[in-house]
Amino acid sequence: MNFKNTKIKMLDLDLRGCLYLNNLSHTQSIATFFKTVSRLGDGPFWCAMLVLIWLQKSWNYGLQLLYVVVMGLLGTGIYKFLKHKTVRPRPYQVHQVIILGERPLDHFSFPSGHTLHAVMVTIVFGYIQPVMLFIMMPFTILVALSRMVLGLHYPSDVIVGALIGASVASLIVLSAPYLGVML
Repeated sequence: MNFKNTKIKMLDLDLRGCLYLNNLSHTQSIATFFKTVSRLGDGPFWCAMLVLIWLQKSWNYGLQLLYVVVMGLLGTGIYKFLKHKTVRPRPYQVHQVIILGERPLDHFSFPSGHTLHAVMVTIVFGYIQPVMLFIMMPFTILVALSRMVLGLHYPSDVIVGALIGASVASLIVLSAPYLGVML
């Protein structure tokens, strides 16, 4: 099998996955649910988790959380760089059968910034306060699904966003001791 055929098959599978999940948004209650998840994934949910960790760990933990937030900007930088280098159009822009369920925050599709940040924050905060994984893991999965259900991303955008988020989270956790930060 040559590279061109493999690429075509992967793109076809990507589109089929996107179409399947986007079809769920035809039901108003499902569309509303995933819009809400997506909006909470813009930041409010993660800010609430940050405050909860800060309250559980005590006010003296502020420096460690500042480190996490500053290092998390690396994920944002990678995401913005890739968005502007790959310039992949969003599914609803290319395929008329895909329904746009929520206004996008930016123009391009690859990678999913929502998924990147959700995975990154879940891993880092889960490392700091494992009991919170019971709340964050299901929400992270819903955020990832919401991006496809709402017609904003292909499955490959979400998968790569998750992989980048996991990589950056690992870097944050593993580099902390070398920088004198005890998470």
